[in-house]
Amino acid sequence: MDRNKKLILIGAVALVIVLAAVYFIWQKYKTPELIPEEASLKDAEEAAEKITEGATKGVLPSIQTNPLEDKPDVNPADKANPFKDIYKNPFQ
Repeated sequence: MDRNKKLILIGAVALVIVLAAVYFIWQKYKTPELIPEEASLKDAEEAAEKITEGATKGVLPSIQTNPLEDKPDVNPADKANPFKDIYKNPFQ
């Protein structure tokens, strides 16, 4: 490798390291949004009430029918071999 390629490679590696360091420092010192404690408790209580309200309203009715009992036969491979009933397995 000639000298210019080595310098470009070293510069690219250094740039990646610097960008990674800046990103991790930015993530470490990023301040989260502070939520007032009373507001967060009120929201949590409302969410818990909605969950328990929906869960205690009742039970779904049981379904006694099967919608696939009368399904049509749409598989053409079942009708492809006209000789399938002729062959008998001698080992059965």
